Amino acid sequence: MINAKSEFDWSVAMRQFLLAAVMFGAVSTAHAADLPFLRGGFSDGLTKTTTNWQGFYAGAQGGLGTTDMDFTNTTSTLVQRLLFNTAILSDGGLATWPMNTPTSVHGNGYGAFAGYNWQWDDVVVGLELNYMHGKFGGSQTVEQTRNFTDGTGAQDFVTYQSTAKVNLTDLGSLRARAGYAMGVFLPYAFGGVALGQADIVRTARVFGTQIDPTTKQAFPFDVQATDAQNSKYVNGYVGGLGMDVMLMACLFLRAEWEFAHYTPVIPTTVNTVRVGLGYKF
Repeated sequence: MINAKSEFDWSVAMRQFLLAAVMFGAVSTAHAADLPFLRGGFSDGLTKTTTNWQGFYAGAQGGLGTTDMDFTNTTSTLVQRLLFNTAILSDGGLATWPMNTPTSVHGNGYGAFAGYNWQWDDVVVGLELNYMHGKFGGSQTVEQTRNFTDGTGAQDFVTYQSTAKVNLTDLGSLRARAGYAMGVFLPYAFGGVALGQADIVRTARVFGTQIDPTTKQAFPFDVQATDAQNSKYVNGYVGGLGMDVMLMACLFLRAEWEFAHYTPVIPTTVNTVRVGLGYKF
């Protein structure tokens, strides 16, 4: 009797334990289904989310830049016209004197941008109009003094002063962009046509004294020529890299580097680092 009762108690205890385990499992499963971090946690955790970049966008920007200007011998054509058919030019060789050098000047500006993106999965391409207004450019003045005897026998003491200036006030570009979306990040590269408005001024001044070989009388001279092109439209090409970051809804932050090369009388290159805030419609 004792053994039969023990077997009966053990059997009942096992059934009660199994029933409790099944009920606990059912409750646990139902509770897990209500927890978002457990429901499909592994599969949903591996699902990639792509930000929608397609559509029109516009924004404002500001930046700092460095303007590189090659002023080398930029006034040689002016001095040739200024001293045409003179012994000082032909015998002194002023047009070949090494005048001016490349120089770099820092500047800053602000502006806006607008464009349209097309998107296929993670690939984003687009067209954009970009504009900056500011102060980019600089000036340089150098001079040399030499003395020589020209073909007439006169002794010439000559100072050649050369001044060149570039002032870029408006920088614009029409760009083609290509990027790859990575979550809220959109790194991109771009290239296109550069347009700008600049004041370009070149001045050649030649002064000194010429001594007559016969009378030994000194004749001072001081002549100059200026070529000023104000508000001149210049063109070239642009290229660069950037990153757009979607902050919230349709608001995004931008950071980029742009290289722009212009080819007026004085070759000019502007490198700018920019930050901006945009809105995608």
